[in-house]
Amino acid sequence: MPDTDAPTTPGPEQDVVDLLLAQHAQIEQLFLLVIGSTGDTRRESFDDLVKLLAAHETAEEEVLHPLARTLPGGGGDAMVDDRLDEERQAKETLKTLISSGVDADGFDTGIILLRDAVLTHARYEERYEFPLLRQHVPADRLRSLATAVRAAEATAPTRPHPSAQTAKGNLAAGPALAVIDRVRDAIRKPSAS
Repeated sequence: MPDTDAPTTPGPEQDVVDLLLAQHAQIEQLFLLVIGSTGDTRRESFDDLVKLLAAHETAEEEVLHPLARTLPGGGGDAMVDDRLDEERQAKETLKTLISSGVDADGFDTGIILLRDAVLTHARYEERYEFPLLRQHVPADRLRSLATAVRAAEATAPTRPHPSAQTAKGNLAAGPALAVIDRVRDAIRKPSAS
């Protein structure tokens, strides 16, 4: 049964778990759009998916996973290491799909495999990490972590970078990668004139 006390819209009262759950749902919807469309709609949906996945995973790596390592009763390091391994594999697959493009042979199979891996990863977070956060982290801190996640996402790269997968790695390389990605995005984006 859904938690009716949880906020349904983003805002200052939304906590980090609510925010990430909403993003998981958005990611799932984008996968459906990519898989079920063709041409420009598929390309645009895939670009949106890539940007959301890159920002989402960067924010989790910078904010959520370091905290989860410290929580009692959750296997801390092992649990986070498993999630990071899943994220690295997904980034590698995503990087391959980006370089081959949405019209390439094998894209349909690759995007379905990626969807399955990403959604399985999300379900593990929802089943193991998120309940530990709710159990061991005070509500006001969970709300402040939502703000931290939004800030991390605002400066995150817009493409997957499998080598930058830790809080330190993201903080060191992330801003430069984000600038490079955003310049690349601006050059590729058709002008609105």
